[in-house]
Amino acid sequence: MAAASTSQKPHRSAIGRRPAADPASAWVHHDDTSGPTSRGTVHTARLTLDVTPALRGRIKVIAFRRGITAADMLRELLEREYPEDMA
Repeated sequence: MAAASTSQKPHRSAIGRRPAADPASAWVHHDDTSGPTSRGTVHTARLTLDVTPALRGRIKVIAFRRGITAADMLRELLEREYPEDMA
């Protein structure tokens, strides 16, 4: 039994456009000024803190008892401690 020969090259998908020189910087510095925003849609930035495992546990337990997330509880604490008029 003879094998059929194929002289066609396999189809190659087109490669997309090359990204900007530093897409991470463009994303970090992106300014979304699409109009007024409510408290729930405010642009946020991540803040990393090193705490002991015991403190982390206390924070999570207290937040759970209050029925909120640890992140929401800490945001409220930071807003109280560092109000906007202090800046």
